[in-house]
Amino acid sequence: MTTLIADRTSRPPARPENSAAALILHTLIQTRRLLLRWVRNPVALLETLIIPCLLLIMLDTVIGDQIRRFTGTDALDGSVPLAAIVGALSGAVASGILLGRERDAGLLARFWVLPVHRASGLAARILAEGCRILAGTVAIVLVGYALGFRFHEGVWAAIGFMCIPVLFGVAFASIVTAVAVFTAKSTLVEGITIITSLMMFFSTGFVPLLAYPEWIRPVVRDQPMSTAVDTMHALAAGGSLARPLTLTLIWSVGAIVVFAVPAALGYRRASRR
Repeated sequence: MTTLIADRTSRPPARPENSAAALILHTLIQTRRLLLRWVRNPVALLETLIIPCLLLIMLDTVIGDQIRRFTGTDALDGSVPLAAIVGALSGAVASGILLGRERDAGLLARFWVLPVHRASGLAARILAEGCRILAGTVAIVLVGYALGFRFHEGVWAAIGFMCIPVLFGVAFASIVTAVAVFTAKSTLVEGITIITSLMMFFSTGFVPLLAYPEWIRPVVRDQPMSTAVDTMHALAAGGSLARPLTLTLIWSVGAIVVFAVPAALGYRRASRR
């Protein structure tokens, strides 16, 4: 009996579920759960890795030579950033669909009644999204390297290149999460793919800006996907960086500011059902 009491008193006290240490631990555990689920999900792998890589190969095969003759520059400097951004956005849509399924299955409500930090669920999704997007961007860059893509602006510019899809994708994921937790229809989340497809075809990563009719060029130049692609293009191959980077930060931070609170409130409401 004395030994048992001594063992109990020698153990460190359990961390409160609302402590900072619990938040870090629970966030890492749930991040691992999400990453494992996405790895084992064929749709998530398709949207995150396979389709963007195939898109890059298709763009280089079909219109790569025409763009090189039209601009005199390597088409991969725009195609690789476009494929990375598309992978970030399409993967976020797939994650939003899985989130809706977890809500409908009652998994979010089960986590709510467990001794888990309340903020860890949403924090884990943000961290997992960043890891997913970074892994997808690395895969796309490796495919681009096999096709002839190269960094010409140094190591720090290459690191910035890899960070832009993460920032842009997390901002877009906040929009998808807000939609996914407030609607019971997965078709609405899937419908966002139509918008992203239009953004892809009317972006400077698909074809150069001068290839579009003059009346639509301002829209193509300043829409979010084009600014992100132009920023990555400048970080990889050189060129004007200040304007596209500023617009990318405005678009991304603006989306996070506008949709982060609705996403958090909707996630809390969905978890308590």
